[in-house]
Amino acid sequence: MEAGLGTAPSGAPTGAAAGGPDGAGVTTAPVAGSPDRLLGRLNRHGFRLLQPADAVALYAVAVATMLLRFGRSWPDYAVAAYLVSFGVTVTVLVLALYFGGLYEREPRLGTPPVLPRAARLLAVAGGTVALMNLAATGLARELGVATARALPMPVVNLLVLIVLGSVVVTVNRHVAQRARTRREGPPRAVLLGTPADLALADAHVAHVRGGARIVARVGDRAGLEAAVAAHDATDVLVLSRELLDDVYPEPIGALARRGVTVLQRVGAVESMYGLSRIREVGGLPFVLLRHQWLPGSRRRFKRLLDLTLVVLFVPVWLPLLGLVAAYQLVVAGRPVLFRQTRVGAGGRPFALVKFRTMRVGAEEDGRARLAEVDDDRILPACRWVRTRRLDELPQLFNVLRGEMSLVGPRPERPELTVGFEAELPAYAKRHEIPPGITGLAQVNGRYHTDASYKLGYDLQYLANWSPVLDLEILLRTVVVLLRREG
Repeated sequence: MEAGLGTAPSGAPTGAAAGGPDGAGVTTAPVAGSPDRLLGRLNRHGFRLLQPADAVALYAVAVATMLLRFGRSWPDYAVAAYLVSFGVTVTVLVLALYFGGLYEREPRLGTPPVLPRAARLLAVAGGTVALMNLAATGLARELGVATARALPMPVVNLLVLIVLGSVVVTVNRHVAQRARTRREGPPRAVLLGTPADLALADAHVAHVRGGARIVARVGDRAGLEAAVAAHDATDVLVLSRELLDDVYPEPIGALARRGVTVLQRVGAVESMYGLSRIREVGGLPFVLLRHQWLPGSRRRFKRLLDLTLVVLFVPVWLPLLGLVAAYQLVVAGRPVLFRQTRVGAGGRPFALVKFRTMRVGAEEDGRARLAEVDDDRILPACRWVRTRRLDELPQLFNVLRGEMSLVGPRPERPELTVGFEAELPAYAKRHEIPPGITGLAQVNGRYHTDASYKLGYDLQYLANWSPVLDLEILLRTVVVLLRREG
């Protein structure tokens, strides 16, 4: 299991975010108005030079396949129709690579193999193209447009594009990594561990493919940051499990925010936790300690999924919202809506909106407190609305504004958050993404579930996020509500 971000942090200096063909950083600040400065700005918004490089290469493969199969006499359709079809197909493929994380900046050491990841993503994208083709062709026929195929892309050509595309995507990254090494030099690693672990790692790291320099060896937290700064290290290898508690979340978090990769060596005990995505460095197994759980591409994909689902289900939730609002107006009176300051993404406050289910002035003493199962502040006629979570429906407008997500850690009040962060050091990690209307903690826990247990669910959600997981939690939420589980 990995924890966080494999890219240059969004708050990094412009010079650290700009640079070569993989979007990797350079250590000098660019001159104002220079190409590096422009690339730095584009980089922070998710653009990498590898994206057009991949697009050109994939398009070339598509055209070359047609030429090899049919020469210059392409069958059935005009050449222009084929070229447009190739453009649409390549766009879908590059989007799959982007949302799959292949344009995130990878660490210098322990980079996972690209070919298997590229092949999986392009296979999914190829299936998407085929489904799009079927849907578009069927729609065209319904509209009276006579066409055998809306997107002229022979199946054989699509399969070749997926296979050869995986290869060219891998080659592009190999070229980019070589260019990065020429520009920045080999990785510079600081080893952190006990004397025995340091001696063991010396013999292994010296044989890292592509070369790596061990610039410092430290045995405790006190010398770690100084060694990294003194030697401009690119990587930290934490070799001893007993030292991890001394350096995580800080100063490892501070190092990761500066773009320094931190990896933890995995031993037999850690393997029992069912860790995934193990990385190899000089024959030793490591796991990447990430400062952020979701890279930028996956956060954008999550936002796109939210908007798609909210818009798609407008005919369902909008009438339901109106019915609940009318009921609340009759049984609870005005105000129907209740606004309250909550902590959102990045720790920023926002105004959460929900239907009022408690009596007016429920917190006249000004003291924030968590809701309880038999809370006497809840209006009896509104208790079922709260049990069914229908009071949360107005938060769909928070989702549309980008303040919330459909699925994520539930937002807490600032007064309560301060206490949780003091008690639970990792609590602030749940603010990495917008809070959710529902979440893993909500479908597994209850109102009275302790905050530390809910935090475990929230961090597990962040570490394992996927679109499928969001859809699963949404479906489980519906089941929980139908069963009237509180």
